[in-house]
Amino acid sequence: MMKKIQFVASLFLLSFLMVNGVSAQTKKKVGFERNQKFNADWKFALGDSPENSSVNFDDKNWRELDLPHDWSIEGKSEKDNPSGGDGGFYPMGTAWYRKTFSVPAEWKNQKIAIYFEGVYMNAEVFVNGKSVGMQPYGYTSFEYDLTSYLKFGQQNTIAVKVDNSQQKNCRWYSGSGIYRNVWLMVRNPIHIKQWGVAITTPKVTNEKATVQVKTMVKNDTETLQTMTFSTTISIKKVNGSKTISMSTDNGLGIDLKAGEEKEIVQNIEIENPILWSPETPDLYTAEIKIMKAGKIKDGDLPVDVVTKQFGIRTIEFSAEKGFVLNGKKTLLNGGCVHHDNGALGAAAYDRAEVRKVELLKKAGFNAVRTSHNPPSEAFLDACDRLGMLVIDEAFDGWKEKKTIYDYASIFDKWWKHDVESMVLRDRNHPSIIMWSIGNEIIERAKSEAVETAKMLASAVRNLDATRPVTSAMTTWTKDWEIFDPLMAAHDVAGYNYQLHRAESDHTRVPSRVIVQTESYPKDAFANWNLVQKHNYIIGDFVWTAMDYLGESGIGRYVYPGEPAGEHWEGNLYPWHGAYCGDVDLTGWRKPISHYRSMLYNNAEKLYMAVREPNPESGQIKLTSWAVWPTWESWTWPGHEGKNIEVEVYSKYPKVRLYLNNKVIGEKETGLSQEFKATFIIPYIAGELKAVGLENDKEAETTILKTAQQTAKIKLSADRNEIAADGQDLSYIAVDITDEEGNIDPNAENQLTFKISGAGVIAGVDNANLKDTDLYMANKRKAWKGKALLIVKSTKDRGEIAIEVSSPALTKGKIKIKSVK
Repeated sequence: MMKKIQFVASLFLLSFLMVNGVSAQTKKKVGFERNQKFNADWKFALGDSPENSSVNFDDKNWRELDLPHDWSIEGKSEKDNPSGGDGGFYPMGTAWYRKTFSVPAEWKNQKIAIYFEGVYMNAEVFVNGKSVGMQPYGYTSFEYDLTSYLKFGQQNTIAVKVDNSQQKNCRWYSGSGIYRNVWLMVRNPIHIKQWGVAITTPKVTNEKATVQVKTMVKNDTETLQTMTFSTTISIKKVNGSKTISMSTDNGLGIDLKAGEEKEIVQNIEIENPILWSPETPDLYTAEIKIMKAGKIKDGDLPVDVVTKQFGIRTIEFSAEKGFVLNGKKTLLNGGCVHHDNGALGAAAYDRAEVRKVELLKKAGFNAVRTSHNPPSEAFLDACDRLGMLVIDEAFDGWKEKKTIYDYASIFDKWWKHDVESMVLRDRNHPSIIMWSIGNEIIERAKSEAVETAKMLASAVRNLDATRPVTSAMTTWTKDWEIFDPLMAAHDVAGYNYQLHRAESDHTRVPSRVIVQTESYPKDAFANWNLVQKHNYIIGDFVWTAMDYLGESGIGRYVYPGEPAGEHWEGNLYPWHGAYCGDVDLTGWRKPISHYRSMLYNNAEKLYMAVREPNPESGQIKLTSWAVWPTWESWTWPGHEGKNIEVEVYSKYPKVRLYLNNKVIGEKETGLSQEFKATFIIPYIAGELKAVGLENDKEAETTILKTAQQTAKIKLSADRNEIAADGQDLSYIAVDITDEEGNIDPNAENQLTFKISGAGVIAGVDNANLKDTDLYMANKRKAWKGKALLIVKSTKDRGEIAIEVSSPALTKGKIKIKSVK
């Protein structure tokens, strides 16, 4: 039974306090850790046996590891693996995880649950030998109540079977295993339900905002309970050191019958709200607390406390005004991303997820589409904190399959559970501005698809009516208008690769709001131009923002002698990933990234790169998602005296090019030139310099120098201090340089990595998606003069010494710290 009660609270400003200075009463916690990270000390084994779930099973020979874990990335990419090009040719299969843990006797009167943020896929969970549930879809977070299965005051065993053996079940690299965080949840029988807090901002002005907090409280006891309920809201500004703390009036009394669920609705007014945006991602924190009724004495602990971060912001979508954020028209410079983390595979370490968002921000994106599944919680938290708008997507398809074992096989039974899980889990993130219910649905031309879309959209709106519903649609036939009824079932129409139809569509359906949910990288300017010209086109999401594993060969350029054709037309091994991203797997921004960012942003105004010349044996050919291979290089041995093309991207009216301090020429780089100039010049080693001209005066310079003979290895860490928690990461960039420090863009030296101290190797990479050497290893070849080493902390604090060596090169050495 569920009831709803409602009250209005006026918030008053208590004081400006340091972040830890909120009153003692609001900071008191329950007498145990409510959410306990459960990643450590698991046992793992490949293969399958029904005995693996038994309490008495002997797992002493199983491998010991901490989560998150992806066993597929540890294996070898091989041409005939059943996952095929879609899965990067990686091994999948079935495996088990086991963990023995103690449950204190004092927890006997608590409710104990296990929460998995993501397991790929078909996860069945056993506790003390008994099955407690099955979750097929590998991207859905899920929870099981373990209370009735546990032995309190004793050791307990949890076992998880993960079955990813049915291939193919995905069109990109999924990874295999418990690849996201796991939590043990210890709650009072009277508690706030998991995903039971929903925070919205129904009314927002510069002077005042109404924050609505809906909280679902459950009484799992057998008697009537009288409780008090209160909420405290605070904010620490991104650009300030102070926290503003505000509180509702304490002591709201609520009665909960035995077994009852009750929704408490609070409408809280905040004076002079601080608005969340990509430029100012300020987050409020709501601390929601349940206390036993009666006189509260100092030292009394709450029955339950939940904290949720949220942002105050407004979003509007219309054909007349476009996408309006906090009253300001905002263009979406978006990119699609898959969930993998390159050399780490699918393992969603918190730091890896944060770094991904940092790279996207640095590349100039202000929006991301989580294609084609809900992302990790850490990823969305990072989008909130760093300021990245999000289209949160449920799945790739509906009832008709794209691969033999994909989501279509479970759609009818699981769609409602999985869609509701996504919305309930993610609805408090201010970064999320749209929900996507699908991608390029196979049955899109059928009338049943319209009914399915309405069903899915209704399920989303029943839980969150504050954001529009979209999905990504496409066709490469002439039958585009037949999708009008399907698009009408959405609030925003998602176009994959079809933005050229938008102007005629607007004439036919003037009310339609359009976003290009996928686009070819090569069409960056044309898409930007359409977004600039028309309010009803709210943005463009390129496929893709970052390179990824699987969908092997998409975005490739084809050298003479290599097999022609698109990625779906044949087995392109050793390609095992996608090269269509603006950012590669090491985090390096390709030239197209600088160009796209320049179109939408003013953070950079000048960039230069050189188009790779055709080899003597023939011409380079491009596939649909490819752009010409273009590099930050003026080192082209063997091309002396031969013409070579230099590209300069510029937001200045003109650019001037110098070679060895001699002027080569000037060219305009305005709108009519698409902010781009190409110079064709004979290659001569030395220094190439491009200069942006403002009022015919040199305003900015960028330089490329010819590298001399490779001499040394240079290392640089993205973070010199990491947490000693066995989870934190430092990304070490490896550059092969000459004596003067110039990167040799042709270096492909074999590198050996050595680590000592409080760290281990988590992965090695070089961004070359035709190099099938292991990602989890201590050796890797450089590519284009670069490589990447990912270092993971142990649980010990201390120094981590990193050494990278290669024959005939001076070793690269660096030290970082692991701290508590």
